[in-house]
Amino acid sequence: MKSVLIVGNFLSSSIGTRSVCEDFAERLKASGWKVTTASTKKGRVARLTDMISTIWAKRNEYEIAQVDVYSGNAFFWAEAACWTLRRAKKPYVLTLHGGNLPAFSTKWPHRVRRLLNSAAVVTCPSPFLLEKLRNFRNDLVLIPNPLQVSSFPFVHREKPKPNLIWLRAFHGIYNPELAPKVIDSLRKIFPDVHLKMGGPVKEESSIQKMKNVAKQLGVEDRIEISGAISRANIGSFLNQGDIFLNTTYFDNTPVSLMEAMACGLCIVSTDVGGIPYLLKDGHDALLVRSNDAQAMSAAVTRLLQEPGLASKISKNARTAAEKFDWSEILPRWESLFQTLTGHAHNETEWKLSNVSFSK
Repeated sequence: MKSVLIVGNFLSSSIGTRSVCEDFAERLKASGWKVTTASTKKGRVARLTDMISTIWAKRNEYEIAQVDVYSGNAFFWAEAACWTLRRAKKPYVLTLHGGNLPAFSTKWPHRVRRLLNSAAVVTCPSPFLLEKLRNFRNDLVLIPNPLQVSSFPFVHREKPKPNLIWLRAFHGIYNPELAPKVIDSLRKIFPDVHLKMGGPVKEESSIQKMKNVAKQLGVEDRIEISGAISRANIGSFLNQGDIFLNTTYFDNTPVSLMEAMACGLCIVSTDVGGIPYLLKDGHDALLVRSNDAQAMSAAVTRLLQEPGLASKISKNARTAAEKFDWSEILPRWESLFQTLTGHAHNETEWKLSNVSFSK
């Protein structure tokens, strides 16, 4: 049987946030792969220990491994996991994540280069990471994050209302406190403006800052906080609004934006990190400077007042999202794994199926 080990954060049962690797493991199993995963442990030390022990103890149960690589402490965990995989004589594929990874690589260039060049293949979910990190390895492979597009009902926003949606984790890097500032600016033009915010609380200080800003500006009655949204309910939550706010300071290729695209929401986002590679300003979203409430509220105003703009943005967003469907992405992963384990009929098949999307 084709077999693979997936090393990443499988934490949805404990923190409410479901990572791409969890869906990936399930899809591979459904496609006939024997899949081993690590780790579900919530504590950092416990999770790293579990990753290392699983790699070694179950080394006879998988042919190849795929390891998620983020910046910060998570990068050092990936190093430890890959060191263990080399001791076990197992080939591995690295998948780069996170809008802050390029900055991290500037701080730790030798470690990043060493890790990337130790892998059989290194994949990136966005052209942003591919462009920023290709100096560390010049044969990076682009495989976008996948999405089950059919799980997100499309609603064509031809005449949107001032009902706004925000869906991210409450954490400082996503800048949730910008949202009430945008609402404060918009209420002067749209008295019925309303915002729903959903997502798990990863930093208590972050959600408290947002609430404090809302109270100071007198817009707390216009903001509804829904907490973490289950995977099954994301589509229905998103479709309660017409305009999606993405206020983040850092980002790569956020799944929440892809989900909003699939629903046909009119997206207003900061233009940071990999976002301009995912969305085209004026085509399937409106992009603004980071941490600029006035620019963001002006973009929302355009969507609500400029004839035809919202309709175009909504329709094009759905069309763009469809190329990320699992039916397009999973076969590319399978071809890659099969090539590296000697199961492929055509060893160039996975390269020829590589996805591209540009800025």
